[in-house]
Amino acid sequence: MTAAVDFDPFSTDFFDDPYDTYRALRDHAPVYHNERYGFWALSRFEDVAAAHRDWRTFSSSHGVTLHELRRPEFHARGNIIYLDPPEHERLRNLVSKAFTPRSIAALEPMIRAIVGSTLDRVAGQRSFDAVADFAAPFPVEVISVMLGVPAADRQDVRLRTDAMLHREPGDPSLTPEGIEAGLAQAEYFSDLAAAKRRDPGDDMITRLVQAELPDADGPQRLTDLEIASFASLLGAAGSETVTKLIGNGVVLFHRWPEEWAEVLADPGTVPNAVEEILRYWAPSQYQGRFTTAPATFHGVTIPAGVPALLLTGAANRDERVYPDPDRFDIGREQPGAVGLGYGIHSCLGAALARLESRVAFEELRRRFPHYRVDEGGLRRVHMTNVAGFSHVPVEIAG
Repeated sequence: MTAAVDFDPFSTDFFDDPYDTYRALRDHAPVYHNERYGFWALSRFEDVAAAHRDWRTFSSSHGVTLHELRRPEFHARGNIIYLDPPEHERLRNLVSKAFTPRSIAALEPMIRAIVGSTLDRVAGQRSFDAVADFAAPFPVEVISVMLGVPAADRQDVRLRTDAMLHREPGDPSLTPEGIEAGLAQAEYFSDLAAAKRRDPGDDMITRLVQAELPDADGPQRLTDLEIASFASLLGAAGSETVTKLIGNGVVLFHRWPEEWAEVLADPGTVPNAVEEILRYWAPSQYQGRFTTAPATFHGVTIPAGVPALLLTGAANRDERVYPDPDRFDIGREQPGAVGLGYGIHSCLGAALARLESRVAFEELRRRFPHYRVDEGGLRRVHMTNVAGFSHVPVEIAG
């Protein structure tokens, strides 16, 4: 069912706007095979959700990006996104208490203070960049407070993450700058873990340092390198998702002014608006898996032992689930969207991302109710499975 559809997740067309391609995949090649990169892909909502639930067949233990999935030797112990049950639950439980609804709700004053102080820097300006000046700097501050990263180091964590995720068109591999950034990130968090062993704090890295995992040979502790891998994941996910979501939302509200008018009229619409942004332009466009057994969809069998991409971005625009899916509608009912993952690997920090995004749009609504986006200055990122803008210049009116 591959038909004549060409889906290249490392093309400029994909980075800029993949949604026509997604529609073609859903309609004509819902079980797609790409010979160039050697992967299969699912694009319909029910298929993507089913694959996420079937972690035994669609395993995370061989990697989650094509760069990783195409390397048989890839192994990353100590990082929950690369683990299947039961190891996945054991590691996830180490930090899950920090992400319970009650724990997250208690963070709102801190988050609002960080959002406010970030916006204070552009107060009185007639123009600024909604990503570079706002949506990019503040989320990493929030997750860094939770991790225990010193204030002076937090923006460096973000910049290294950006470099690690960047991809050049046509190439799924890390760039030389990305490799260097990944090594520096691992070294930084490994050194920080060692420092927390000597001088514990009230933070997640300290809890990872002190945690003991059940093992047949007795309780085991994570090594500093394993903690570095876990912390790097949390730092990346805790910054990139919210950054892209807010930048996407600012552009969408500009293009759909009637929806922004609803937000201005009623701040109670913001939470569902966040859900619609997640659906319409998902910050995470796909999740990579490795098949451990054949899997058949629509009469087509994906063989065992191959990379498979679960196309979240395509699933969230599936007209079989969402009426008029290409309309941005903040009043839309959301039937279990997969914008922040699904199944056992649903985003650990989903509640945190939603809270940060809600606070951000509440503050933007209050401080800058009338703005316009300079469409000519928009710049999108070229990243593996992360989609959004690096630059959203806005002009303030009124």
